[in-house]
Amino acid sequence: MTPWLGLVVLLGIWSLGDWGAEACTCSPSHPQDAFCNSDIVIRAKVVGKKLVKEGPFGSLVYTIKQMKMYRGFTKMPHVQYIHTEASESLCGLKLEVNKYQYLLTGRVYDGKMYTGLCNFVERWDQLTLSQRKGLNYRYHLGCNCKIKSCYHLPCFVTSKNECLWTDMLSNFGYPGYQSKHYACIRQKGGYCSWYRGWAPPDKSITNATDP
Repeated sequence: MTPWLGLVVLLGIWSLGDWGAEACTCSPSHPQDAFCNSDIVIRAKVVGKKLVKEGPFGSLVYTIKQMKMYRGFTKMPHVQYIHTEASESLCGLKLEVNKYQYLLTGRVYDGKMYTGLCNFVERWDQLTLSQRKGLNYRYHLGCNCKIKSCYHLPCFVTSKNECLWTDMLSNFGYPGYQSKHYACIRQKGGYCSWYRGWAPPDKSITNATDP
């Protein structure tokens, strides 16, 4: 799953509803940023896993059944295996076998998909309807926009392609309302703004089915 105060970063990332292991440090990322910055975004079910001796601590290779691809058609149109560190302290990802469908994001290196605690990974049944619609088309519409994190007031946007992300200011913390329900999309006039609705802001978009 890839950007509190000043130079301090959170321990862990929103991943499977939990915070990461103590030695794994990641900074928070809006799901749209995670989508746009990933090589691969898929919905899949884990059907097997194997520990392999790669690197100093080994790695886990999960066998998956890909249900749907949202991003990565040219990189790797069909994903059968995902790789992650075996140790959670190195941001390795623990997934349940034959239990849940997951939303998985990651990068491709040497023809293999890699993911970890700092990537956006979530159980599919834990995603909001807005997040599912974002995966289907809204996040893609906003990949040319910039989501600017706000950790303490005052915060301002400095260009027309920015959306101010304020979830970290909430008493409820991260992930917050903007992460769960909004996408940052370029509107008429070239300005980016937060969008929530049941239809795409641009009527020319025809791929508006649910994921």
